[in-house]
Amino acid sequence: MRLGYACINETLTAQGVKANRTAIKRTFKTKGVKHVANLALLSSIDLLKILQWNEAHDIKVFRISSGIFPWASEYDIDTMPGIDAISRALRAAGDYAREHNHRISFHPGQFNCMASPNDAVVENSLKDLEIHGKIMDLIGMPQTREAKINIHIGGAYGDRAAAMDRFCRNIERLSPSVLGRLTVENDDKPSCYSTKMLYDGIFKRTGVPIVFDSHHFSLGPQDQSYDEAIHMAASTWGTVRPTCHHSNSRKQYEDEKANAVSHSEWYYEPFDDRGLDVDVVLECKRKENALLKYRRDFGNEMISLAA
Repeated sequence: MRLGYACINETLTAQGVKANRTAIKRTFKTKGVKHVANLALLSSIDLLKILQWNEAHDIKVFRISSGIFPWASEYDIDTMPGIDAISRALRAAGDYAREHNHRISFHPGQFNCMASPNDAVVENSLKDLEIHGKIMDLIGMPQTREAKINIHIGGAYGDRAAAMDRFCRNIERLSPSVLGRLTVENDDKPSCYSTKMLYDGIFKRTGVPIVFDSHHFSLGPQDQSYDEAIHMAASTWGTVRPTCHHSNSRKQYEDEKANAVSHSEWYYEPFDDRGLDVDVVLECKRKENALLKYRRDFGNEMISLAA
């Protein structure tokens, strides 16, 4: 099991190194594309620094922030000011990732709803996903699930079967850059999608693999055991190493007033890999600091908690 974390390195952020520089809408409207292009360049340069820090700490799994290109839906990345310099910086990060066997990914926001019955929502989702695919291409990552772009199905809209059918039809409109990297994830609401639902309704029809999320499993539809769900999800990845997500409940361990779906600051229970060889993105709030503490508390590799 390899452990990773998502988007922000707290240690480096304190030193001004970050790959998620952004701007409020008013600043973007006032200063324009040139301003956010400069932010994107700085973030692209710093992405390499984050990967180098990860390598020094034997961390091989990292999720890139979708904010690496601020307001990306408002302009054409290919023609934005400074795109040549940005491309060189991203390719340097990608070269380093490949040389050192790092696995990087994206997890676009939950406003991506490819199952929506609203055409405008689907069009915006298609646009956003293609932007993520473009950035992965600039980094030089393979158009496979080694460099996953992970999303949720979206709502059930009162009819799960119809929603999954729309999802399957809508993703056919995606380019190979996105579709080749696309994965789906089980949800944290009983009204949405379990691993089994995704397996039957999405994977069997499209071949899109399933990311198993342990915290979501505890909150979502309960239609199979943990062991069945994680093995079912892992079986969808073919020759690519499966990716899972892990977080603990803030409500259970840190603040009883917190929402049940909220992630904790630190880890109180390790990930149960059930003997599978997987990459695990840790999703708690303290990022790389929580990962390092996780190793001290539990070790980097977890023996299955149950027979």
